[in-house]
Amino acid sequence: MRFVQRDWLSSNLFVFFDGEGDAREATVVDTGYHRHSAQTVALVAHLLAREGLGMDRLRRIVNTHLHSDHCGGNLALHQASGARVTVPASMLDSVRRWDNERLTFQDFRQHCERFPAHDGLAPGDSLVLGGLRWQAHGAPGHDPDSLVLHCPEARLLISADALWENGFGVIFPELTGASGFAEQAAVLELIAALPVDLALPGHGPIITDVPAALARARSRLKAFRDDAHRSPRNAVKVMLKFMLLDHGRLPMAQALAELAGSRTVGGAAAQLGLTPDEALRRSLDELLAQGQLGLEPDGTLINLEPTG
Repeated sequence: MRFVQRDWLSSNLFVFFDGEGDAREATVVDTGYHRHSAQTVALVAHLLAREGLGMDRLRRIVNTHLHSDHCGGNLALHQASGARVTVPASMLDSVRRWDNERLTFQDFRQHCERFPAHDGLAPGDSLVLGGLRWQAHGAPGHDPDSLVLHCPEARLLISADALWENGFGVIFPELTGASGFAEQAAVLELIAALPVDLALPGHGPIITDVPAALARARSRLKAFRDDAHRSPRNAVKVMLKFMLLDHGRLPMAQALAELAGSRTVGGAAAQLGLTPDEALRRSLDELLAQGQLGLEPDGTLINLEPTG
């Protein structure tokens, strides 16, 4: 297995090798955001070349879930290799129909090139990656259809956005009237019950102290449950920051107008007792104060990397 830690626009990249000689082939798990698709193809080609393989030996792409930062490179990798694409089974039909209601790209004001889906992976299914057998487990919370992949033999977990070094992904279902906190709590309990020495997250570094990461995640989840405003406020900030990570710079009026039409932002704003524009402007003020974004004299927002 090769693990490539990326940034917060593109998910981490996993490349597995199986077989020997002429039967040697590769699988990629998660493919990053579309803006980085050329980089994703180059990274995979480089890792294959180090094994003496061409892109035609990439035979399978597997997605833990279908947020744009995890599947945005699917089309480019498929076109470069002919690899089959495996998605969570509950989303297979939605991808094939490109159902904008189920897929979040449009509502999050993010982009993903339409890609084919050949196979589904369901909780309880298993697959061989890197010569080891991995079990798929349902991991709803951040995304209702998300999966995590566990290898009991090597005590490894691909935790996607269900567990990071310091928390987990935004619990999006809670912002639009569905349940997510209870599901996230159950996922954390599931991870705690699995034999895991190292967790490989969707973003950030490899987690070497899983119990400590779980404790931080539980604490964060409790804070969301104790303060009804904390999760929606965080979600609006995340969506604003992601938009600027994607574009680099945007007229402030354009960024606010685009996100104000999002159902997810609207749901978060309603929980805060604000209009979407008010919620976005408050989040913008926080991001500016934190040094996450900058504002030029002509009203252009720019992405910044905090130095503190």
